[in-house]
Order: sequence, then structure tokens, then C-alpha cells
Amino acid sequence: MFLSSAEDNVNKTKIDVYADMLFDWLADKLFDILIACICLIIGFKIAKFIVKIIKRTFDKTDLENSVAGFLLSLIKGALYSIVIIMAISIVGVQVSSLVTILGTASLSIGLALQGSLANFAGGVLILVMKPFKIGDYIIENNNNMEGTVESIDIFYTKLKTYDNKIVVIPNGNITANSLINVTAEKSRKLDIAVGISYDSDIKLVKDTLEEIVLSSPYYDSSKEMNVFVDSFTDSSIKMGIRCWVNTGDYWAAKWEMNEQIKLEFDKKGIVIPYNQMEIKIKQ
Repeated sequence: MFLSSAEDNVNKTKIDVYADMLFDWLADKLFDILIACICLIIGFKIAKFIVKIIKRTFDKTDLENSVAGFLLSLIKGALYSIVIIMAISIVGVQVSSLVTILGTASLSIGLALQGSLANFAGGVLILVMKPFKIGDYIIENNNNMEGTVESIDIFYTKLKTYDNKIVVIPNGNITANSLINVTAEKSRKLDIAVGISYDSDIKLVKDTLEEIVLSSPYYDSSKEMNVFVDSFTDSSIKMGIRCWVNTGDYWAAKWEMNEQIKLEFDKKGIVIPYNQMEIKIKQ
């Protein structure tokens, strides 16, 4: 019983010492604490005002809502952090060690999450720079993945392939490599090549190809069309067609014109050569 009472007296003495030290510090820093509180109140109001002005600026632009919200949160956090650090320094607390600790912690977290941070940064770049948007058909050149963009999230972009599969690509991979946006423009140039025999009438072939293009419902007559001799190969003359069609009609136009070429060539006796093998059997 005697030892227990002695220990309690020691503990109470330590608590009293710490309490006295705290009260002395508060009494000594009371004015500084008051100034720091005023600084916090005024600083937070100024930060809110700055954020409100930036938000109005974002509303007048075409910035994506997700990106605008993220940037506003980032700016708000940075402004609030500056105000808090200023208030702490007014009280007299050394902020250099605190800043060092925060910097070290941020570096450690960044190294641990560098893959996720790369995807996050890629998502922000995609939403800000807009190399493509939802509904565009893109081809990602790194892994040759292609499809229609279904969604653009902060970390991943989802594509729907022509056979109705969903492909999920990390945004970091997209921004770190080249890609092709097939549907970025309203119209596309259609290139078709067809071979004819060396005995064919070049003028008849060109007239036939021009008629096929002009009669196509997909041909954009407001832009130029070219029918030309492209090259001479070992077994055929390679003819070429170049014309413009709407981007959404590209494949339909290509398939329709290819079919009409074969039908019209058959009608007019224009031969499309192909590799043949002759076998002779000797008795």
C-alpha cells in the first residue's frame, strides 16, 4: 500500500509538471495563438474566394467536370496547407522539420504508388488535352488494341471492340505511346487497289472505276476523286482509287465498291489476274 501511494504521488507530480509547462507555454503564446487563429480564419476565407474564382473560370471553359473537380480539390488543399503552415509558424513552432517529414512521406508514397500515379496523371492528360473522346474509335499502337471508347476514367480507359468485347487499358500506357484516332475527322480518304491484266484497255478500266465511284451512295462529291495507274507488277497492272467518304460510312463504302468492281469487270470482260499453277502429266 505504501509503495502504491508513493508511485501515485510520483505520477501526479509528473502530470503536474507537464500541466504547468503547458499552462506556462499557453500563457506565453496566448497572443501569438490569437493572431494564428485570426490568420487561419482570414486565410481560409481568402482560399475559398480564390477557389471560387478559379471554379468560375473553369465553368467558362470546356474542361471536363472530373478534371475541374480534381484541380479545384488540389488547389484548395494546397492553399489550406499554406495557411496552416503560416499559422503554425506564427505560434513559434519550427515548420522546417514538419516540411521535411511531409516531403519524405510524400516521396515514399509516390515511389510505392508510381504505377497508379502514372495512370492517374495519364487520365488527367487525356481529359485535359482530349486526344480522343467517348464514342471515338481509336487504335492503341503499343499492343495494337482498338475499339470504340466507352469510358475515360481517372486510371483506365475502356474500349469496346467490334465483336462486343471490353478492353481496359491503363491511362499511363495510352499517354506513353502513340495512338490513332480513326474517327477524329468527319470524313476519310478511301483507298482501293485492284489489279488488271496487261491485255486490258486502260481507258475502259479507268472509265469503269470512275462510274463505280460516282454511282456509289457513299461518295462525297464535294471533294476530289482520283483513278490512276498505281504500279506495274510481275503479273498485273495495279490500278488505284482515291475518294472521300463520311467516316461512319468508311467500311460500308469500301465493301460496296469492291463488290461493284468485280461485278462490272465481269460484265465488261476486264480480267483480274491471279496466281495460277499449270500441271502437265507425262505418260
